[in-house]
Amino acid sequence: MRYYVTVGAQTFEVELGAEGMRVDGRAAEATLAHADGTPVRGLAVGVETYRLVAERGARGRWKLHLRGRALEVDVLDERTKAIRDMTGAGVGTLGPRPIVAPMPGMVVKVEVAEGDVVQAGQGIVIVEAMKMENELRALGPGRVSRVHVRRGQAVEKDQVLVDLESIEEAR
Repeated sequence: MRYYVTVGAQTFEVELGAEGMRVDGRAAEATLAHADGTPVRGLAVGVETYRLVAERGARGRWKLHLRGRALEVDVLDERTKAIRDMTGAGVGTLGPRPIVAPMPGMVVKVEVAEGDVVQAGQGIVIVEAMKMENELRALGPGRVSRVHVRRGQAVEKDQVLVDLESIEEAR
């Protein structure tokens, strides 16, 4: 299984398999022991052992306490990362781009109307695919120039759902 672990601005690719663990393609040796009923874990990395407190948050976010430091860590499996990449979740500011369906599905909700001004990361359309609801977000600020879909409509992969234009163009 492959995970993407982000600590601060750095992301590590962690592979766990029958042959062991690899971090960014290099073999690594670590074990994690759990104290039942508590968030306390024992982490052994090579010959070093650490006491770690790990609390799971929402959507792959973990709060870790290690050596007196509090860390927030995002842990994504391959599938979740692919969905986030397709939907633009977590992407920095870009110019306005059309919102397209990342896969075939059904429109659950349209969260904007023509003429609305949207910000980077703002929800635009929710599409249900593979029994999961995926909120498609604006990659950058813009104005909704056209909404092509409505609630309950089936959509195909790469179908344009909402067109956005730059705020300057809309004037």
